[in-house]
Amino acid sequence: MERRRRQAEALPFHASFLTAAHAASRGASLLCALLGAVGLSGWISGIAVLKSALPGAAPVMKPNTAVALLAVGLSLFLAARGPMTRPTTAVARTAAGLAALIGGLTLLEYLTGTRLGIDQLLFRDGSLRLMTGAPGRMAPSVAAALTLGGAAALGLSMRRLPAWVSQASGLSVLGLGLLRLYGLAYHAPEMERFGAYMALPTALALVLLGIAAFLARPDEGLAGLLMNAGIMSPLGRRLVATNLIVPLLLGWAVLAGQDAGLYGERLGTALLVWGHVVVFTVVVFVTLPVGRRVELAQARAERQVRQNELLQAFMDHTPATVFITDLDGRFLAVNSTFEENTCVPVEQVLGRRAEDVLPTGLARHVSSGDFGTPASGTAVQREERLLLPIGPRDVLTTLFPLTGPTGTPYAVCGVVIDVTERVAAQREVQRSHQRFRALLESAPDATLITDGDGIIVMANAQVERLFGHRPDDLVGTLVADLVPGERRRRHSALLGAYLRRRDPRPIVLDRDLYGLHRDGREFPVEVSVSTLQAEEDAVMFMAVRDITERRQLEAERAGRYEQQRRVAYTLQHSLMGEPPRLPHLPSAHRYLASVQDPGVGGDWFDIIPLDAHRTGIMIGDVMGRGLEAAAVMGQLRAASHALARTGIPPSRLMTGLDAFVSDLADQLVTCVYLVIDQEAHHVTLCSAGHVPVIARPPDGPAHRLPAPVGVPLGVNELSGTAVPFEETTQPLPPGSTVALYTDGLVERPGTDIEAQIDVLARTLDGVLQNAPSGPDTLDATAGHLVGSLIPDTATHDDDVTLLLLGVPPSQE
Repeated sequence: MERRRRQAEALPFHASFLTAAHAASRGASLLCALLGAVGLSGWISGIAVLKSALPGAAPVMKPNTAVALLAVGLSLFLAARGPMTRPTTAVARTAAGLAALIGGLTLLEYLTGTRLGIDQLLFRDGSLRLMTGAPGRMAPSVAAALTLGGAAALGLSMRRLPAWVSQASGLSVLGLGLLRLYGLAYHAPEMERFGAYMALPTALALVLLGIAAFLARPDEGLAGLLMNAGIMSPLGRRLVATNLIVPLLLGWAVLAGQDAGLYGERLGTALLVWGHVVVFTVVVFVTLPVGRRVELAQARAERQVRQNELLQAFMDHTPATVFITDLDGRFLAVNSTFEENTCVPVEQVLGRRAEDVLPTGLARHVSSGDFGTPASGTAVQREERLLLPIGPRDVLTTLFPLTGPTGTPYAVCGVVIDVTERVAAQREVQRSHQRFRALLESAPDATLITDGDGIIVMANAQVERLFGHRPDDLVGTLVADLVPGERRRRHSALLGAYLRRRDPRPIVLDRDLYGLHRDGREFPVEVSVSTLQAEEDAVMFMAVRDITERRQLEAERAGRYEQQRRVAYTLQHSLMGEPPRLPHLPSAHRYLASVQDPGVGGDWFDIIPLDAHRTGIMIGDVMGRGLEAAAVMGQLRAASHALARTGIPPSRLMTGLDAFVSDLADQLVTCVYLVIDQEAHHVTLCSAGHVPVIARPPDGPAHRLPAPVGVPLGVNELSGTAVPFEETTQPLPPGSTVALYTDGLVERPGTDIEAQIDVLARTLDGVLQNAPSGPDTLDATAGHLVGSLIPDTATHDDDVTLLLLGVPPSQE
């Protein structure tokens, strides 16, 4: 991709130049391979003249050199032929790699001073050159040249590698070959002292190798700079020729004068330097006019093209389709969007009329004559639907004339904007409005839509049935006008408070809301309110429903409920009875029924006088609610009272009650029974899964009475195993306060019941601190405890029973 981009940005090439360069590269590579083959044949046949072009003790081409030249010449020939197949690519890379390997290993021998055994691998060489130090080994310069040549051939077989890499290597090989030829031309045997010695065929082969590598890809890299059709390329070719010929001739002329005895070496060197200065000065002044002409031509071209480039860049970056035509309708310029939408290449459009390159309908649409633009001299717009190659599109076309300094039109510019999405959005909005209107009309309730100021903007047909007004008559009026006059202020305040919420959610309002019929009749309503943030204003939706019949049914149901509640309360009161008020043991109690039941539940408590000094206290909770729990509670209260009157210990009383509960189907009961002995100053208690009893000594603090907690009544029957009930006796000094309660007082969703019991103990301790334990104090304390632990008794969903007992202080 990058290579194609560079080629597109470069100057064009003359096809003949490229053909000649490719031919020269192929010819040079074949000659290089031929020289290598001739040298190799000399070793095979034993003919000395084939190894060296010079008789006598002249250097001969080594066997490894011949093989490497043959391989690299073949590789370059395959690379210069053009596109290669996989087999030819493999052959070319293998041959190039062989040449580079031979040269590289020889260089390694020179650098390390070791012998790898490759010098006489093919043939035995009886001669031993002084400079090589080993029979059959090529010169260091030849080894370096073959390494570079193999690398260049290998790079040319890899199209992704930049061409200048291989071309630079080829020029290096060319320089090494020319160095040997210059030494032969000037009869300079001293050149062997720094490793430049080699056979004449080897030097010629290296020159051919360098030329072949440089010209293998003449349209890229360094060769592309000399071979393109630009202004500077001929100058570059002349400079290269001058560089190759003039120094050679100057050197020959200086040496000839020295050989003739006209001057010595120092004067000859001065003359050589002077000749180079003169020649390159002439070259500089010859090239300056060419460069000036290039600058002037470039400046004129830039001034002429700059405006077109800016206009074309603007057009190409515009999402709309833009085109410019002359007054005859021929296209002068189009942008890339034009090509995408019409599927016609730019090259086929420029200079031709619309009817010649576009379909009839599309050509008529972009024709300026059809719009009348040149005649009117003003811009014209038109919107219509076109059938483009990419599909049908809705477009908005604007044509306007381009005028010169005198105001005369010389061209017409057209801008075609694709408005398909906008038109589709408008149609979708219309369809959405129709669907919304149909949905609004299908709503069973009267629906009003207002703005943030409470002005009605839309209403459905049901409002006429409810309020007596036609929907169109309500649009533009205040929604408060549909409310009775004395109630409008409250209604407006409710809606205003709702709109002022940060995140108003849909709500339903039905408490003390009334609507006003056109005939003046008032009726209770239920209003469902929600909002929608539309741009900057909030739109409010109100669904209004007449609930007159509901209010009547609710009133009837409330009357029946109140009647049932009175009956249930009477039943509960009769089942629980009124505990006796003992002068030697004052008490206070509170009972709250669950809001889910009509005043009845399974909680009970009882105070049973046993003798002059002992009193039995029972509190319990039948699991469950309603009349069934209340009925079980009545039976248990009677049974526990009867058992307690016999004076049996608390553990035996619990065993008897457990047997009684076992005869009832699917019943579980928690309870605790205490016997307070005021003469012995202790309390004996037994618990059947009930919450702990709290006692507060006269000097505090309040604490739980330790007692073993048995299983609830009825569990033994369900489990099939009898778990005995255990009792315990704890001290209870005079002046103490005892608190008994059911779990409804301390059990809350999301709280720890143990923590709530601790709260109850701390609250009791705080209220009774430094306070007498009389009946009034106990009653106030009971109310405070219930209010502290149950802040909202109207929503409590469990029965609550609290019993406080005050043990009088000692009279001694």
